[in-house]
Amino acid sequence: MKAKYTVSTLMLGLLLSTTAVHSQNAEETCNQGTCISSWTNASDREQKSATDLGEKYKSFLHTARTELLFVSAAVKAAKDAGYKEWRAGTKVNAGDRYYRINRDRALSLIIGGENPVSDGVRIVASHIDSPRLELKGRPLYGKEGFAVFQTNFHGGIKTYQWTNLPLALVGRVDKKDGTTVEISVGLNEDDPIFMIPDLSPHVSRDQYKRSARELVQYEELDPIVASGPHGSKGEYGASEWVLRHLKYRYGISAADLISAELSLVPAMRPRDMGFDKRLIAAYGQDDRLSAFTSLEAALEIKTPPQTVVVNFADNEETGNVNHTGASSSYLTDLIGELLYAEMGNDFRQPLLTRALAKSKALSIDVNPGINPLNPGAWEVGNAPRLSMGINFKLYGQGLDATSEFTAWTRAALDSKDIPWQTATYKVARAGGGTLGREMSRHNIDTIDFGAPVLSIHTPYAVSDKMDVLAMRNGIEAFMMFERK
Repeated sequence: MKAKYTVSTLMLGLLLSTTAVHSQNAEETCNQGTCISSWTNASDREQKSATDLGEKYKSFLHTARTELLFVSAAVKAAKDAGYKEWRAGTKVNAGDRYYRINRDRALSLIIGGENPVSDGVRIVASHIDSPRLELKGRPLYGKEGFAVFQTNFHGGIKTYQWTNLPLALVGRVDKKDGTTVEISVGLNEDDPIFMIPDLSPHVSRDQYKRSARELVQYEELDPIVASGPHGSKGEYGASEWVLRHLKYRYGISAADLISAELSLVPAMRPRDMGFDKRLIAAYGQDDRLSAFTSLEAALEIKTPPQTVVVNFADNEETGNVNHTGASSSYLTDLIGELLYAEMGNDFRQPLLTRALAKSKALSIDVNPGINPLNPGAWEVGNAPRLSMGINFKLYGQGLDATSEFTAWTRAALDSKDIPWQTATYKVARAGGGTLGREMSRHNIDTIDFGAPVLSIHTPYAVSDKMDVLAMRNGIEAFMMFERK
């Protein structure tokens, strides 16, 4: 039997097909109307570059799970690339490569430029801490036959996402005699893991009455680290056995844990995500995505026009605090030291302020990409999308880079055909800080970049390999650009 179509049926079909086309276009284009998925026109070579860099990125993320581990891995990579430790008084000449460690938790790479430091520097800044759990000073207690660690939190987290999750314990213990004990348990496949047990649905009726913010309270984020009893006759409870294990295995006591920095981080390995393997799921992409790509760019560039300082800061997730965070004077002190090494007795403090005013800074931090399951959290016309390149963060309210510096940065990216887009949150509906404000306080032209990432601040965030490649190339373009 032949189908019969009325005029109204045909019109409805045409309307539906048109709607589908518009929907598809909306998913494939940015708000500029010219930005498309980087995969669309990527050559085989570009796709291979993104894939290869993604493999290197995953490997690095697995190793560098905290700022201590990042600094260790980055210094090794820098040394392998010919970087030497910079010492006070060493003049940096064109093409020289140095690194400087700040208390094992922050790091700077220095690449000598063709022009003197007095003409300003190019700063690339990112942070290397990520949301996590930390052990309290006296963490161990026993409860219901289990040994449990008490924790605090570092950075903004949704507490319920950290239950029933394999956790690794990493960090260091510093003893009174000046020795340091490194600890890493849970990252290797044959290691034990730790876990915060949630309630079963069978006994959760009272828990269901809580709000999402209080579903799991902060003081309930305590992982099980052992179960008892132990000993040939069960003479040791679980917590007592843990203390004996720490003494036997690491030579540390309960008192030594007061001078320790031990973190609990997700133990899962970074993995490809999706049938097409274009996405990367991993812990710590805020903001080791920016830090990794900054490191890669610094290892690869030739002599830049201005001296480059790549700064990896600690404690951004807690407000840039402490002497390893971006609010300290560390970065400007370092630039002052470089200028003093260059000028000697001719150095005067006003020359530093003039050099800072001539400098350009790139503040990088990932930001939430539009989530296909909850697009209403964004104003979609200004939302960043995965695979569409670097984000210019446009906050408004006096927080943006100047229009002329934004135009300069656009020119730098466009000179190397780096894909970019813009990112603006819904007005008064979102938040987050970066390193940029700390540098602009020193009269440095500063612009904020980002890469779109799904589910940042969760134990397992998602990035696109093309955006990782765009970020590395974009940072290099910023370092090397000269306007003709």
